[in-house]
Amino acid sequence: QVQLVESGGGLVQAGGSLRLSCAASGRTFSTYTMGWFRPAPGQERDFVVAINWSGGRRSYADSVKGRFTISRDNAKNTVYLQMNSLKPEDTAVYYCASKISNHPPFPALNPNDYDYWGKGTQVTVSS
Repeated sequence: QVQLVESGGGLVQAGGSLRLSCAASGRTFSTYTMGWFRPAPGQERDFVVAINWSGGRRSYADSVKGRFTISRDNAKNTVYLQMNSLKPEDTAVYYCASKISNHPPFPALNPNDYDYWGKGTQVTVSS
């Protein structure tokens, strides 16, 4: 069993920045692909970004490319999402997820490919 706890959400003005964290339990965190998702019209969970087990590979949704950066610290069992140049349309609950299996291969864009989820952290961007 893996438990994920997100933090770092809040209210920020457009153009501002936030850093989300996701702390994970489990001794094998360093083997998981980790991802961040948020709701989108017609989708409960829409892909935002993912990072592979080593941190050497990252994948970003086009809507956040160049503004968001994902990183991980396996020694701390934590993944981070640095969000810069925030826009009102980034307003959402952001969910952290872990993927245990190596199938499908990285990146896994479908939320159904992830095994464990956090409860989410609210990000609100005012215009």
